[in-house]
This record gives sequence, structure tokens and C-alpha cells, in this order.
Amino acid sequence: MESYLSKLVLGDLIKKIMPHFNEHALELGIMELFQEEGYIYSRGDTIHKEVSDVLLRDDLRSYLRSCYPDLSQLEVERVILKLTANEGLSDYEENARMMRLISDGFSIEREDSNQPNIHIRPIDFESAPNNIFRIVNQLEIVGQVRRIPDGVVYINGLPVVVLEFKSAVKEDTTIRDAYTQLTVRYRRDIPELFRYNAFVVISDGVNSKCGSLFAPYDYFYAWRKVQPDEAPREGVESLMTMMHGLFPRERLLDVIHNFVFFPDSSKREEKIVCRYPQYFAARKLYSNILERSRIHGEGDGKGGTYFGATGSGKSLTMLFLTRLLMRSKVFASPTILLITDRTDLDEQLSQLFLQAKHFIGDDYVRQVESREELGLQLRGRQSGGVFLTTIHKFTKEAGLLSDRANIICISDEAHRSQTNLLEQVVQTEEGVKRSFGFARYLHDSLPNATYVGFTGTPIDATIDVFGKVVDAYTMTESVEDGITRRIVYEGRAAKVLLDQEKLDEIERYYEQCAEEGTNEYQIEESKKAVTRIESILGSPNRLQAVAEDFLRHYEGRITEGSSVCGKAMIVCSNRSIAFDLYKRIVALRPEWLEKRGSQARKRREVGLISSMHVADDQIPYGDKSKPIERIRLVMTRNKDDDKELYDLLGSDEERKGLDEEFKNPDSNFKVVIVVDMWMTGFDVPCLDTMYIDKPLQQHTLIQTISRVNRVFPGKEKGLVVDYIGIKKNMNAALSKYAASGDDIDSVEMVEESVAMVKDELDILRRMFHGFDRSPFTHGKPLEQLHCLNRGAEYIQATKELETRFMGHVRKMKSAYSLCSNSDEISYEEREDIHFFSGVRSIIYKLTKGDTPDLSQMNARVDKMIEEALRSEGVEEIIQMDSKTEHLDLLSEQYMERLQKLKLPNMKVKLMERLLKTVITDFKKVNKIKGVDFSERLNALVQKYNSRKDDAVFANDVINEVADQMAQLLSEVHKEKASFNDLGISYEEKAFYDILKAISRKFGFEYPEDKLLALATRIKAIVDDKSKYTDWANRSDIKSELKMDLILVLAEYGYPPVTNDEVFKEIFEQAENFKKYRGE
Repeated sequence: MESYLSKLVLGDLIKKIMPHFNEHALELGIMELFQEEGYIYSRGDTIHKEVSDVLLRDDLRSYLRSCYPDLSQLEVERVILKLTANEGLSDYEENARMMRLISDGFSIEREDSNQPNIHIRPIDFESAPNNIFRIVNQLEIVGQVRRIPDGVVYINGLPVVVLEFKSAVKEDTTIRDAYTQLTVRYRRDIPELFRYNAFVVISDGVNSKCGSLFAPYDYFYAWRKVQPDEAPREGVESLMTMMHGLFPRERLLDVIHNFVFFPDSSKREEKIVCRYPQYFAARKLYSNILERSRIHGEGDGKGGTYFGATGSGKSLTMLFLTRLLMRSKVFASPTILLITDRTDLDEQLSQLFLQAKHFIGDDYVRQVESREELGLQLRGRQSGGVFLTTIHKFTKEAGLLSDRANIICISDEAHRSQTNLLEQVVQTEEGVKRSFGFARYLHDSLPNATYVGFTGTPIDATIDVFGKVVDAYTMTESVEDGITRRIVYEGRAAKVLLDQEKLDEIERYYEQCAEEGTNEYQIEESKKAVTRIESILGSPNRLQAVAEDFLRHYEGRITEGSSVCGKAMIVCSNRSIAFDLYKRIVALRPEWLEKRGSQARKRREVGLISSMHVADDQIPYGDKSKPIERIRLVMTRNKDDDKELYDLLGSDEERKGLDEEFKNPDSNFKVVIVVDMWMTGFDVPCLDTMYIDKPLQQHTLIQTISRVNRVFPGKEKGLVVDYIGIKKNMNAALSKYAASGDDIDSVEMVEESVAMVKDELDILRRMFHGFDRSPFTHGKPLEQLHCLNRGAEYIQATKELETRFMGHVRKMKSAYSLCSNSDEISYEEREDIHFFSGVRSIIYKLTKGDTPDLSQMNARVDKMIEEALRSEGVEEIIQMDSKTEHLDLLSEQYMERLQKLKLPNMKVKLMERLLKTVITDFKKVNKIKGVDFSERLNALVQKYNSRKDDAVFANDVINEVADQMAQLLSEVHKEKASFNDLGISYEEKAFYDILKAISRKFGFEYPEDKLLALATRIKAIVDDKSKYTDWANRSDIKSELKMDLILVLAEYGYPPVTNDEVFKEIFEQAENFKKYRGE
């Protein structure tokens, strides 16, 4: 029977039941979808188990008796004991250990010692019907405290997936709240539930994502396909695609078994759950390899080509595929070669695979260093082994290495150097020279192997060698999934090459070289064309124009704050042109040659950009960054280089250090000029601008512009600036390689950003109708400052107006960062952009303490904002935070300064911020009092935010709220000093307060002197346990603390009657104190 959710498009369903579509309604709908997939549904209150137990032991016992009927009762209990044994590891380590037990199984001793040990698999991954699949909602679990997850997926009584839901119709709750609830609150309070967890799911019915418990929110993704060959689905359908695409029983078993990766060792909590494109790609490639392999003597060895967008995670797809192959019974422990065409790519893959031996299922994973080692490793090997090497180690001298059929060669960037199978004939002075490419020698060395190609740009030759495109994941899909950033194109060729005939000649060159020539005539003509083009590109006048325009454009972006870190790459046509351009730029900016150290800047989280995703964890480069020039030329040395160029380029070792410096967001190394290096396979997430001055083949062009598509905090899009006229060729390349069908929206034109800026400006100007902005543009400095402050006050008339304003300015700023150099934006429009950005930044700074725009703010406006705040006497208050030590935030001096503020909305925002800081700091020591003060503050803020758009009434509300906030601040001050009157310490007072509150809550009397003594004892117990640095992740230490608390409470006869709630409240306070001590 079809479910109610299945009968309607989800969006229509939500509209129909909007007033009642809360978390409970969503939860019930999802329970019904699980039942459609064959799961048993149970409400939590119908489950018979102890509240502290996270296992469904009856299901586990039923499964064991069914699959292992000869197990005795004692042996069944031994299995359960093995699965519940606590080894005192951290939450992460325990999850990794348990997932390996579940995936690999384990052996137990038989009750009859004459019988051999029996191997138990807690989940039967080979036959779904043998398992018990159950979905449970509202299941009460008591750990450190009582929690009730919205949904838990059990397989054989093991909780493998936890789900949390939020209402889609409440604007103040999002799936990010569900993420926080799972990864912070539940992980802290019921960590035992996550020992067996494969992944977690968050959903509001409209947006649904899954990910690892240990992953940042930005690494949670939708599952947008049900079947591998269908188009990804959008928006509200993500719940349906996740339910029918991820949770069919066979597929869920497959994902848990083969697509959840823990490194063998890791200093971080690193756990990777596959994304849907990685899952489908690995599975389709595996099936194609099985079909095409010569293992049965019938295949052609063409395992297939995988086309994956640059930056979309192909390395992990290779890892998942390697696991499937290595654990395949059909291939019987194959030998796998991972082949790249560059040493740096080989290093990147090796770092991943050398930490994945257990996941792959073979301890013999090696990075091959030489041709000799390659021969030693492969000759005579009958099975197994994973080897990482470069294509260049396969030469004519290698000879036959193995004729086995269970060898699989997986090639990365397969389109470049691994397709040259044909004989190459070159006529020299000595005569005709015949040779083959490395790919031919590879195939000769391993004639019966199966070859698989991974590429971001599949050319015809790739398909000829590796076989058809088995699966594809395009740039467009990658951008839509939030895995990469959209690229914006800006054409500036006409600014540096005014001769239209020259532009036409370059265009004709691109048409001529649309596909690489293969015969001698085409090659010769191509060489002539290149010579003509490079003579145009290398013209002194043109290069001077490029240097000057680059500086105008680049420095304009820096001035406007349009670049996140100021990183830019210039791609030149050849070495001499690159060197010439370098010299012209440094002649114009000689200060760029000064070696300066890292300008470590505080990372600013762009809180209002909900779509921002964090890239790979950034290495803390700042401490090890060396003084370096702002601009560098990066090429390999040539033995014929003149001395100036030779010395400039440095040794190979010096050049190797440059890539780390350029990847460092804070390094002084901002601009790099390249010819061929760093254009492919080189990831710099903070790089957001690329200047192209080189003709590029279509497949190379896609790889090159994709350098700016990586995700980085604060970076919404990457910008490609064209000095040569690549637009037509780029569109052709995008049509061929980067998009689905006719959809070429993975790159947008800068004109679209200009249009968006103008649209948003129109809306913002309407919002400020009647407000005089002219002093900002034409007034004296002090008048400009007051104009900014008055603008901030004006737009805060109501909370709704303020929220709309902040959203529209964010959109405007995002678009402006990509077109700030456009001639289409007038001076008046720029002034308004700066005004609105400044107003937004002031409001944000008043409430949050730091503005997301500050590092991306026009330099003049940035300074004005600081002056505006300083002129109002609030600079120090705004700069405070919870770790401020030298400021007495409760002093009358600050209160007087706040009361003198002439702008009432600014006054309330600052008082709210001051109170939040003080209360947050107080709550770290005294949770119960801190929570009480927080609730009172929230009520005042709600009263302020609910003010009507009526000037007289609004002012009354604002003045009343300001007075009550001042009174609340005074009460906090008094409470913080109250411990002195009791004769106990500040920290002991926290436990005294919670003991007192509990006695009131449960209505019992308790002597004051014993209350003081008990608070002191509890504080001593917490001190004793605080010597363990890893207390937060150690369930055994938490258990000890709880036991010690129970004993001391019993000793003091508190409470007179046992109550679980009492232990929960005291434990929360004890854990809160431990968590924040030392900050």
C-alpha cells in the first residue's frame, strides 16, 4: 500500500497540512516510508528494554539464533558481551572499533572447548532477508541525561542510523538545529547510542541530508538519486530520494559495509561517509570491470571511464572501488595498480591509500619509488597488493611484468598521458625514429589486466583505451550539491588587445586547434599557428597593457574586499612571456619583492551565508610560514635559462616549498605566474581569481579554470579573467565536458553579477526611501560617520525590516565581489553599495561582535565603520568577547557609557551583546543561575524584537527594555559576588545553587550547613576527575564521576527520596564545570 507521502509531491503535502506540519507529522510520515521499504515499525514506548540500554537485545538474540542455530545460550550472551564491552576509548575510537567488528565480524570461544571458535557476523551483509530491520521513533534513552531521538534505524538490534527532524514551517528552526542536536547534545548526553552508528540523518521534510557524526555541518549532503541512471532530483524531493535511494535494505547494508571509511590511524576524528555520486560510480565501475575483465577469458580489458568533475572527490571514489574489488570473491584477491602521471598526484593518492589498509582489506599497500621496485613487486606475485606509481615507470625495458587477469589498473587524470598506445614516428637527422608512449609499455607489461580511467575531461582517446563512460558527475551537479563553487567568467581581452584583427586571428586559431591534430601536416600547421599567436601575445605593448590592467583589476578587488585571501594565478603562454610579464609587474610594484612573513588574520565565519561549505580542514600554516615575496614565477629550471631567470626559479626543493606557501591563506605569497605547472591536480581552496593569457585545449581549459572552484570559508564563487578570448572555446568545452545535456550553467558570465547588483540596489534604495544618504557621499568625514550610524538606526525600526535589509545586502555584496571592476557600475551605485555594506556591517558588529564583511569590505568604508563606532564611544564594548580579561564588563563606567548613547536601537543591541557575554561567561561556572539569567534576557530581547512600527510606541518599548537590561546586568553583578556571604568559593557556589534549586523543585527541606558542606564535597570530586584531559570522550570516566556523585549524595542523605532527575541535574552541572574549567 502506497504511503500518504508517496501519493503526493512533498511540497503539495506540506502546503495542505501547513498549520499542522510539525516535527511529529514529519516523523510519522517518515516512519511510513520506512515501512514501505520493509522495515518493522515500533514506537519507543512499546520497546521492552532498560532505559540505559541502546541495544534491542531481543532482536539481536533472535537474529543470532536464526543465523547460528547451534549457538548455546551462553554463547549468545558472549556475542552480546563482545558487542557491549567498554574498552575506555574515546567516542570516535569506539565507533571505529565497533564498525570494524560489525563489518568484519569476530570469533568467540565455544562453550564446548572441543569445538573450534565460531566466526560471528552481527549483520549478514550478503543476504538482507536474514536480518531484522526495525525503525523506532521516540525511544527514551538515559545516558548522562535522558534523551529521546526522533528516529533510530536498528539492524539486528544494533542502532546503525540516528535521525533527527525539524519542522519545515517554523522559520526559526532549521536542519542545522537538528545537526547541532545530534552532534553536540546527543553525542554528549547519550554517547553509547553512537558506538554502533554508521551515519546520521537530518531533515525538515524539505531539506534532507546525511553525514558522519564527526563531520562538520558543511560535509552533510543530500542523497539526490534513487537509481544510478536517473537525473538528480531537486529541493523537496530530497527526502523521497534519500528514503528510496539510501534506505532500501540491500543498499543500506552495502553503504554500511563498503562505503563508510575510517583511516587506519588519524589525529582527527576522521570518518567519511560516501556521497551518492561516489556510491553509484563505484558500483557501476565494479559491475563494468566484472563484465569486461579477462578473468574468464571473454572480456576486452576495458573496465570503463569515469567522468567526475574536478574537485568532486574522485580519489575517494577510487578508494571505495578498490575495496569492492579487493573483497570480491570473483577476482580472488586481485592486484591493483593506481597510476598517475605526476609525482604530486601520486603523493596525494598515497597519503589516502596508505592509511586505508584495513578498509581495503589488504595490508600490502605500497608506493613504488623506482622502475626496479615496480618489477620486483609485480613479477611472480600471484595475488593481492595495492601499488601506487606513476606512468613514467613503465618503459620498454620493463618487459612483461605479469600475464595474470586479476590485475586492475586504475588511472587518475587518464586523459593526459595514459592514452598514447600508437606508434609515434619522428624524422630526425639520424633518420626515422620510432617509439611508443608510456601507455603502450604499460599495456605490454600487463597484457591481461583490466584498465579503468578516471578523468575530469574524457577525450575520445580516453574512451578508446579504457572503454565507454560508465558514469559521470558533472560540474553542474557538483555545484548544485555544494561540493564545488560556481565559476564566473569576465572577459577583458579587448582591454589589452585593441586590434580587432588580432582578436579575430586568435579566434581562428582556437577553431583550428579545436581538436589536436594527429598527422604530420596538422602538427606542422599547429606549430606555425602557435608561433603566430605567441608573437601576438608576447608583444611588448600588449604585455605592458596586461600588466597594468592586471594590477588595476587585482588591486581593485583587494580594495573592494572582493577576494577572500587575495590569491591569484596568472597563466601565460610560454616561459619567455611569463618572465617578461613578471618583470613588468614588479617594475610597477617593486614593493611586492619585499619578503614578508605571514599576516595571520582572524578567520571570520560568514554566519549569514547559509550555503557556505567548509573545505578540507585548513592546516595551521601561520606558525611555519616563512618571509616570502608577494609575487613569484613558478616554472621548472631549464639548463639554458639565463642567470637572472635561473636564479629566480630556484631549485626543485625550493619550488616544492612554494606550493605549501601558496596554499597557506595567510602567507604573503599572493600572486603566482605559471605556464604549465599547478594548472591541474593542484588544490588551493582559497584561490578565487585566475587570469588566463594562454590558448588552452578544451579538456585542459576545464581543468585549469576548475582551480578556482574549491570550497573555502567566505568564498561563494571563483572568478576567471580572460585576456585572450577563450569564451567561445570555454562554452564549447563546458557543453562537452562540464554540464548535463544543454545545460551550461556551471559557469556564469560577469554580466549576470552586474544585473544582480543593480536589482538588489533598487530594492535597498526603496527600503531607504526618505532617508538622506547624501552626507555619506558629499559630506565631511564626521557627517559621513553620522550618516552611517543614522542609517543603522533607521533600518532597525522593526526586526522584520532589519532582517530583510541584512539579507538583500548580503546578496548584493556577494554579486559585487565578482564584478567590482565592471564599467557598468556607476560611481553613484558604488557609493550606495559602500553605504549599505557599511550599515549592515555596523548592525552585524553590534550584535555578533565581528562582521563577516570586514575582511571583504571596501578599505575606506572599513575605516569609517571603526571611526563611527569610536565616535559613539562604544569601540571597546564592541571588541569585547567572553575571554576578555583586562576589561571589567560590569563596571559602572561601561553602564554610563551605554546610557549616554543617543541612538536607542544601538543602545539596546550593545546592552544585549554585553549581557550575553557576561551571562555566557557566568554560565560556564554556574549553569543553573546562568540559564535563569539567559531566559530573562531572551524575554527582553523578544519584547524588543516584537515592537510595532509606531515611533512613539516603539520608543517606549525600547526605553523600557534598556532600563530592564541595565537592571538585569546589576543583578548578575550582585549574584557573581554572593558566594562571599556564604563563606564558600565562587565555583562551590555553583553546586550550592543547583542543590538549593533541586530541593525547592522537589519540595523537601535540607539543612543549610549540610548544603554548604555537600557543595564543597561535590566540587572536590569534580576537581579529582578533572585531572583526566580526555574526560569528555571517556565513558568510563563519566561513569566513575556519576558513581562518586551517587555515593556522596547517599552519604549526606540528599535528597531524602531517590529521584533520577536529581542525579541528572547535579551531573549536568558537574560536567558543565569540568567542560569549561581552564578557559
